[in-house]
Amino acid sequence: MAAVPSQAQNIAQLGEPVLRTIAEAVDDIGSQACQALIKQMLTRAEETGAMGLAAPQIFIAKRVIVISSKPNSRYPTAPLMTPMVMINPTIDEWSSDKNWDWEGCLSIPGIRAQVERSSEIDVSFYDVEGERQQQRYQGFVARIIQHEIDHLDGTVFIDRTDSRNIVTEQQWRQRLTDN
Repeated sequence: MAAVPSQAQNIAQLGEPVLRTIAEAVDDIGSQACQALIKQMLTRAEETGAMGLAAPQIFIAKRVIVISSKPNSRYPTAPLMTPMVMINPTIDEWSSDKNWDWEGCLSIPGIRAQVERSSEIDVSFYDVEGERQQQRYQGFVARIIQHEIDHLDGTVFIDRTDSRNIVTEQQWRQRLTDN
């Protein structure tokens, strides 16, 4: 794994080639470079208030995501959870039950879109110690995981919806106050 570049202090914005790149699998989870990447991602997720963060968003095309759901101004009803790292995650099964909900992304600031996602997923991944895990996730956390794994495959949330479902952050906030 290459050293983390200095530009990784920023979040990659839509148009950066790394966001459209299929990320490479991590081969050596215990390596200093991988552990440094994990630490950097956890820090960036905390600093930005991210619900999730994928390594390509900090300019590293590796298959690592951080899930850190907590209520904040962008997602006031988000469940509170301890931040979790998933290395080389794969979705093994998607429920046929799907739902639409609003999503946003640090890589596409100022935009929200309604996106249809499976309400439950079964995920396999490695944890920070290199142990294989298999878990079922549902609801908001399942949505975050699907969103972040999309980043590993070069997909962003607006690719998953019709352009009529995309609004500005200002319009989204207005819709929330109107309801």
